[in-house]
This record gives sequence, C-alpha cells and structure tokens, in this order.
Amino acid sequence: MSEQLLEGVKPTRMELLEIRKKLTLAQKGYKLLEEKRDALVERFFSIIDKRNELTEKLDGLYADAYQSLTQAEMILGETTVERISHQAVIDGQLNFTTDNIMGVKIPKIDTEEFNISSKPGYGFTETTAKLDDAQQQFTQILKLLIELADLEGGIKSLAIEIEKTKRRVNVLENNLIPKLKSTRKYIEMQLEEREREDFFRRKRIKALMEKKT
Repeated sequence: MSEQLLEGVKPTRMELLEIRKKLTLAQKGYKLLEEKRDALVERFFSIIDKRNELTEKLDGLYADAYQSLTQAEMILGETTVERISHQAVIDGQLNFTTDNIMGVKIPKIDTEEFNISSKPGYGFTETTAKLDDAQQQFTQILKLLIELADLEGGIKSLAIEIEKTKRRVNVLENNLIPKLKSTRKYIEMQLEEREREDFFRRKRIKALMEKKT
C-alpha cells in the first residue's frame, strides 16, 4: 500500500520546514496525550478498586441491616416498624462541585450541609434493640451510597475522557504523524532529485563551455 501524503503540499524548502515543524508538534502532542491517557487510566482503575471495595462492604451491610429489620418486624410488627421509620432524621441538602484531574472536570458530591443523625428520632420505650441496630446500619448504608454515587460519577467522567484521549492518540499515531513523515520524505526526495538534476545540468553546461574555449 502506497504511503499517504498531506493534500495540497508543494515540494519546496519552505514547505519542508513547515512539515518538519508540524511533525515535531504532532510528536510532542502525541507524547503528552499518551501520558495523559496513562495517568487517567491509572486514576480510573484506582477509583474502580475503591468502588468495588465499597460495593462489597455495602453488600454485607445490606444483609445485616435487613436481618435486623426483619427481626424487629417479628417483635414489633410491620405496622409499628413502618410508623417508627417515618421519624428518621435527615437534614440539609447535597451540593455538587467539581474536582480537576489532568484537566478533566470530575463531579463531586459535597455533604458538608447534609446531616444524617446517627441517633434515632424515636423513643426507646416502644422499640427493640434490633430496630436500633437496623437504624444504625441503614444510616451507615445511606452515607456509603452517597460515597458510592460520588465514585460512580468520577468513573463515568474519566471513562468518557479516556475514550476521547485514546481517539486523539490513535489519530496522531495512525493518521497525522505517518502522513507528515511520508510528506517530509516525499519533499526531501523531490528536492534531492532537483539538486541532482541541477548538478548534472551545471556539469553539462560547464563541459560545453570548456569545449567552446
């Protein structure tokens, strides 16, 4: 398969200088994008590991919390437990900010103004220890779910940026840089051919002039 050249390029010395400059810039850009891609991938898998650890922890907490809740319902009855559950205290709001990773804006959940009280919002006279356990466990689950959502947002944003960066790297590696190299080689060969032709032309002219003298 023949090498592809940039369109509209003339084999001149000025054009050769421009191609060399563009090739240098493209190669530097390629290296920077590779470094960015590798750094993003490393951070991506770091967050994936945290997400997996958190998910595993949540699975265990869910099992314990539902067991405590089921036992509380067996003691108090489902109606009583449901009524008491409406007294849970959740105050404030979640705010959203952004973090910056290698120039990529990552959404962050700010829980500074969001409060989940670890103390039950009900009296102890009509409840059981198992309900207290369930309340504590589900409170912890809610906090971890917010943390999980925060990690998932980072994973999604990084995945999108990694894919964009990979496409740019591929364009430079498989398209632009090869074309620039082929075009540079083509111009250099054309200029060398002209120089050889000029050399032989001057040599013939010199020989003809020497014959006349």
